[in-house]
Amino acid sequence: MAEKRAAATKVSKALLDLLNQSIAREVQVSIQYMWQHVQWSGVKGFAVQGELKSIAMAEMKHAEAIAERLYYLGGIPTTKPTPIFVGETLKQMIEQDVKDEEGAIKLYKQVVELARKEGDETTNRLFRQILQDEEGHHDTFTTLLEEI
Repeated sequence: MAEKRAAATKVSKALLDLLNQSIAREVQVSIQYMWQHVQWSGVKGFAVQGELKSIAMAEMKHAEAIAERLYYLGGIPTTKPTPIFVGETLKQMIEQDVKDEEGAIKLYKQVVELARKEGDETTNRLFRQILQDEEGHHDTFTTLLEEI
């Protein structure tokens, strides 16, 4: 591994920890949504499979972007996801997905606020964009839940 360069932006350990929590969450939901997409069939499953797959891929891209930012800032990205919940029914799955997106929205608002306070505009901008995506995912899941 190459020697680590010092980042131009210095941030607190608290912000680095929030970024790692964010990575763990993104890895968790990318796996969770992928397995949900694989396991569902039938009419209702057919209706959500593509959306679950698409969101799973978006979440993995978020994990990668956050990991790159964390590494640049001098942190080591986690490889451990938060607990994965697949569910046994489509309704259980989507209810959990709604909760997970709500948790992400709350966490990412904390990251945006702390990054702003610390003058880290790049992290702030990254998380504002990811937050927008997560709100879209939340809207998708709450809409799907209405139809299940």
